[in-house]
Amino acid sequence: MSENTTTSTELTSQYTAQVTTDLERNLKEQERIHQEIAALQQQLASLQLDHSVLVNMHQALGLTVPAAEPEPTAEPEPTAEADTSPAPAPAKKAGTRRPRQPKKDTTPKAKAPKAPKASTSAAAKSEAKSAEPTLVSLIRDHLAAQGEPRSTAEIAAAMGETHPDRGIKATVVRTTLEGLVAKGLVQRVKQGSSVYYTASAEEQASTDAQTDTAS
Repeated sequence: MSENTTTSTELTSQYTAQVTTDLERNLKEQERIHQEIAALQQQLASLQLDHSVLVNMHQALGLTVPAAEPEPTAEPEPTAEADTSPAPAPAKKAGTRRPRQPKKDTTPKAKAPKAPKASTSAAAKSEAKSAEPTLVSLIRDHLAAQGEPRSTAEIAAAMGETHPDRGIKATVVRTTLEGLVAKGLVQRVKQGSSVYYTASAEEQASTDAQTDTAS
């Protein structure tokens, strides 16, 4: 009898411990599921709020209102398995499209004519520039007025003094002189290793005649 009693007591103790452990585990599981349900309910409430705002914006834009807002689902029993999938977002109807906005007129508009200030000033500058004597005329007149041959440097210096605003360079003067030599309007004279230029006899005679006529 004593052995049976001892065995029965041990079995009772084991079952008691097992049942107590299972009960605690069950309570913890219920608490966890309640927390998940509360989080899902909060997420559902947030989605419902967003849905109502979107519906108002939808109506304000004059669009077709989607399906009616689904009613909140009842909280499941603790023993039932909780649905952890998030509530589906309101889907747009397949046949509903936003009305197309009228296309903007992309035809380029004619620009108003600008005031002809720039063109007038440019034309004035062009006329003033064309009224100035050319470098060829300046060099021919300068050589015709000289009594002896002049070097390129001397001619360029004289051009720079009489016309400082034109920025005449010696290389341009030399090129112009060689062009006049090729036309026979200027003569090239060599003195040792240096090259000098003087007006041709015909050019000099023409200048002298003009001087006599003016006097």
